Amino acid sequence: MKYILIALLLASFMSTAQATGGRLLATGGVTTVEGSSGGGIVPWATLSGYAEDDEVSAIATLSALHLDDFDLKVAAASVNFYNRLELSVAQQDFNLTTLGAGEIRQQVFGAKYRIVGDLIYGKLPQFAMGIQYKRNRDFAVPQSIGSQHDDDFDIYLAASRAWLNGPFNRTWVASLTARATRANQMGLLGFGGDANNSHEVMIEGSLGIFLNRSVVVGVEYRQKPDNLAAVEEDDWMDVFVAWFPSKSVSLTAGWADLGDIAGFTSQSGAYMSIQASF
Repeated sequence: MKYILIALLLASFMSTAQATGGRLLATGGVTTVEGSSGGGIVPWATLSGYAEDDEVSAIATLSALHLDDFDLKVAAASVNFYNRLELSVAQQDFNLTTLGAGEIRQQVFGAKYRIVGDLIYGKLPQFAMGIQYKRNRDFAVPQSIGSQHDDDFDIYLAASRAWLNGPFNRTWVASLTARATRANQMGLLGFGGDANNSHEVMIEGSLGIFLNRSVVVGVEYRQKPDNLAAVEEDDWMDVFVAWFPSKSVSLTAGWADLGDIAGFTSQSGAYMSIQASF
C-alpha cells in the first residue's frame, strides 16, 4: 500500500519529537480503523501520541480484522501538533473474495481539534471535535446495492475521561462520541442510499479498565445508520486488550461483532493492531 510508505516516512521525519514526552503512558489511546486516536472502532477525544503543548509527535499503525466472510487491512498515520490538533490518514482495503469481487479500497483523511478540558486533570473531561473525509475508490459494488455517493464527510464530537483511582482501585477510561454520518459500513459500501440519504446522529462509546500500568481491557459500541433497502446494517461492538510496553509501541488484540454486512449475516472475528510512536 502506498499509504503505509507515506506513514513510515512521515513517522521517520517526525522522530525528533520523542515518544517519551511528559504525558502519562497510554493517554494517546490507540488507533482506530479510520486512523484517528481512540479505541479500535470508536474515536475518542484523545490526540495521538504523547506530545505536550510545545511538542509534535507522530504515529504509524498497521491493523487487520479477519471476519467470517471478509478481511479488512488498514495502514494509518497521524501527527499531533502541540496537544491541540491531530491530522490523520488511513488506507483501508476490504477483501471481497466471498463475493468474487476483489476488494474495496477507501481513503480516510481526518482532523481532530481539542476544544477544552483534559483526559485526567481538572474538572472537565477532554472534549474534541473531529471531521473525516472518506473517499471510496471502488464504487461499483456499493452502487449496485443502492449507495448514492462515493465520498462524504463524517463530523463528530467526543468527550473522554480517565480516573486514576477508580472502582476496585484501578484506572478507568470512558469515552462518548456523537457522529453525524450517512456512511454505509463506515463508507466501505458508500454513503447514503435508496432508503435514506441524509446524515443522522449516531452514538458511540468505549469503556476500559487498566489491569496494571500498561494493560487495559475494554468494550466498545458503535451505532450505525441503515441507509440501504437491499441489505441491513447492524451496530458494531468489540472487546479488546491493549498493551503499552513503552511509549514507543503498543499492541492491541480484540474480538469484533459487526453483524450483517452486504447480506452476509453475523460477521465477527479477531482484530490485531500494532502502533509505533515517534
